[in-house]
Amino acid sequence: MSFPGDAHAQSSHDELPSRDRRFSIGKEITDKEQKSKIHRQFRNAHGGHRAHAGLDPTRASTGVVWCTERAYEHGFLEDPSGWANLGQGAPEVDDDIKGSFKRPETIDVTMVGREYGPTAGIKPLREAVAHLYNEHHRQGKESKYTWENVCIVPGGRAGLIRIAAVLNNAYLGFFIPDYTAYNEMLSLFKNFAAIPSPLSEQDAYHIHPEKIADEISRGTSVILTSNPRNPTGQVVANPELAEIQDMCRDRATLIMDEFYGGYNYTSNCDGTVVSAAENIEDVDEDGIFPSPSLPCPALPPSSLASKTDPLGPHQPDVLIIDGLTKRFRLPGWRVAWIVGPKEFIAAIGSCGSYLDGGANVPFQQAAIPMLEPNKVLHEMKALQTHFRTKRDYVLGRLKEIGFRIKLVPNSTFYIWLDLSGLPAEIGDGLSFFQACLEEKVIVVPGIFFDLNPAKRRDLFDSPCHHFVRLSYGPTMETLRMGLEGIERIVKKHGGGAGGKM
Repeated sequence: MSFPGDAHAQSSHDELPSRDRRFSIGKEITDKEQKSKIHRQFRNAHGGHRAHAGLDPTRASTGVVWCTERAYEHGFLEDPSGWANLGQGAPEVDDDIKGSFKRPETIDVTMVGREYGPTAGIKPLREAVAHLYNEHHRQGKESKYTWENVCIVPGGRAGLIRIAAVLNNAYLGFFIPDYTAYNEMLSLFKNFAAIPSPLSEQDAYHIHPEKIADEISRGTSVILTSNPRNPTGQVVANPELAEIQDMCRDRATLIMDEFYGGYNYTSNCDGTVVSAAENIEDVDEDGIFPSPSLPCPALPPSSLASKTDPLGPHQPDVLIIDGLTKRFRLPGWRVAWIVGPKEFIAAIGSCGSYLDGGANVPFQQAAIPMLEPNKVLHEMKALQTHFRTKRDYVLGRLKEIGFRIKLVPNSTFYIWLDLSGLPAEIGDGLSFFQACLEEKVIVVPGIFFDLNPAKRRDLFDSPCHHFVRLSYGPTMETLRMGLEGIERIVKKHGGGAGGKM
């Protein structure tokens, strides 16, 4: 299988011939990797990346954690304030954003909060989430969410693992590049087969409806994706999102990771949150009858009849996962939710009893007043305005340094930064990451977002290897410090404005 951007990915490595994606099974690690300490360190930490590992999955840390551990070795743990962490996938948590409501500084622990909570979450918070979705995404629709359509989970990863635990035998499709933690989740369970689908760099990594049609026609019955997308900062919005959902109705289950839905810059920062909830026809029975509004000629009847149904005869359309972590800027609270058909939600709630035990009850209680719909709308306006300003600042500084910005993010707080114009010694993600550590800057190498899961080939062959993910989630002060460090690195190696970039 070739990746559409593969030739470009190798353009800065003259010693490698231009060819389709190569696999590492049965061949030695190249001299180029052997000479790079950071590449050797990466392979040693991720056993599945060794040349003869085949498809044996490993239980290594996710990309952000691995990068943070390397930073610890350079002093980050002892002096975090002296570093610019542009790798952590978290927004700034201070109360300094204009128009944003003040977060609680103390939590009232009630008698109820001392007890075990329901593994599906406390009913008042489930009701608050359902009300928020109805007000923001279900206006004018007969079918509304209730508390039974919501499960509270202790963070996004826990939610994804719960969903994976209740899937039946199925082909699960996912896209490259995407969120690093999917890599580990997809290797934990044997009740589905994970099938990667590469997106085109030349097409801004966009998920077209035709791409979804291709996935369904080859037997994929569950599709997992972030939207807005991590790490590329792109979003699939209506009408294309509605077209994709209509195409999947009664054919495939969509698992929509919408944690960055509030970081939407496509509607002039008016507070609009992108969500698949707007396009669902019936919150409980949406998958029973195909919608007549959109024919799908790309899907022959034979492919649909032979499809493995992961959820029984009545397949739900969409499962949505979101929470307080990103758009409410409370990553430490570990309160998230899954919204979907109540039969599926009941199963997800029950499996929490053996997976994670449920979310913290006092924090669930404290979250309820934050979800008042008008309050959330004003919060999203403030959030979008503030983070768009930071995005524009970072993009401007990167251009000054000499980077060519090919992909301007229209959502999230990430920049998928192309390194292919840099000198060869820092022209790949791992080498650039190593150079950043010397300047007390943290980024995430693009290799971690190659969910193939990037363990079967020489590292320099990965189509994501000449990228890093750079976060503009931190404060402006941290961004300035990080960009100054990146500028020093580029100048030290002879790149930048007027140089090789």
